[in-house]
Parts: sequence; structure tokens; C-alpha cells
Amino acid sequence: MDSPTIDVLTMPLLKYSAPMLLTEAINKGKLPQRPGSGKSSQLSPIDKKPVIAAPGEILNSILPPREAGDWIQFVSNEPATRFDVRNLQEQFEQKLFVSKARKVGICPVRSEAYSQAFDELIRQITVDCPERGLLQLRVRDEIRMTTAAYRTLYETSVDFGKRKAVEAEKGKQEMIDKTMKLTEEKEELERHVKRLQAKLKAMEKNVMEQQQADEKKHLEELSFLQRTHQRLRQQEETIKQIQRQEREALLAS
Repeated sequence: MDSPTIDVLTMPLLKYSAPMLLTEAINKGKLPQRPGSGKSSQLSPIDKKPVIAAPGEILNSILPPREAGDWIQFVSNEPATRFDVRNLQEQFEQKLFVSKARKVGICPVRSEAYSQAFDELIRQITVDCPERGLLQLRVRDEIRMTTAAYRTLYETSVDFGKRKAVEAEKGKQEMIDKTMKLTEEKEELERHVKRLQAKLKAMEKNVMEQQQADEKKHLEELSFLQRTHQRLRQQEETIKQIQRQEREALLAS
């Protein structure tokens, strides 16, 4: 049977051993216990009484093997040399450069590269000292949980911001419609005021003309009465004079 392709079984930064068949791994006793086998595959917390386990089992528990079809590939248990560390750094930098990872801000590509590099460091430390590897595992898991919490908080904040933006946009349109309606009402009221002002001016003009006409009529009547009064006084004087002359004529006879 042919070996699986490199694309399936090769991880750029975490160092794996050569792939082998599942049957071969089972025969060699390298395959970790599967769920349902009657024993738990989880490691005991390091703050409890430690359980004696082989370094390979601890390493496979921290960094589980990968499977592809009938093939399986375990994490390498070879100690790291200075050359391996330099090679890891070069591969890490090359991966960031080729993948065009962003240097700042949220970048899944950069996060994945750092995660792979950290897993390789855990592998190197666990091969030399399993206890330090377990401690590094706890640090990694805590970092991942913190990152997941921040990611959840960020996504929640983004969703909240989007909802508020939609609500604000909706409220903005409602305010625009209300403003337009109020503007139309204002213009209609202004036109109504102008009509009332024109009507008031016409009424004032009519009242003034009527008042002037009444005053003119009153003056004419007053003048007529004065002339009539003057004429009657003259007539009265004339009558009195005639009566006086008649009395004088009677006395003289």
C-alpha cells in the first residue's frame, strides 16, 4: 500500500514521525487507547498524585496522533537540537511571510502559525521533561480559552454594534420621514397664516373705509343741522322783530 500524500500527513511546524499503518501501530502497541476501551485516555491533573506513564504516552496524550485512512502518524519523540530550534524559527518566519499574515490586529493565519509553533515547543519540552510539558499544556489551554473568550466577546460586540447600527438607521429614516411631515405641516400652516393675514388686511381696509364713510356722513348731517339751526334762528329773529314792530305800531295808534 502506498504512503499517504504529504498534504494529508505533514504539518509545517509540529514535528511528526514517519507515518505507519494502523495495524502496524496496533501491533507495536503505539496506538493510544480509544474511547470505550474501559480506561480513560485523559491525563490526571498534575496537582494530584501523579500516575506513572511512559513519556511516549504522555506525549501522545498531549499531542494526539493524526489519522488518514489506514495510516496514522505520531508526534516525534526525538529530542530537539539547536539546529531543530533554528529550523523551527526559520519555518515559522517563512510561514508568516508566505501566508502574508498581518503583524497587528486579528489574524487567523498568524494565530494558527503561533499555535503550531507553541505545540512544537511543547513537544520539545515534553520529550526532555514530561512534567514541564504538562505545565506548558495547561498554559496553552488557558491561552486558548482566554483567546476564545475574547473572540466570543468580540463577535458579540460586533453583532451588538450591527444591531445598534440597524436600529439607528431605522430610527434615522423614521426621523427623516417625521421631519418631512412636520415640514409640510409647517409650510401649510404658513400658507394658512398668509391667507389669514390677507383676509385681516382686507377686513381692516373695509372697516377703515366704512369708518371714513360714517364720519363723512356724520359731518354732513352735523353741517346740515347747523345750517338748519342757523336758518331757524334767523327766522325766529325775524318773527320777533315783526312782532315788536306790530306792538310798537299798536301803541302808537
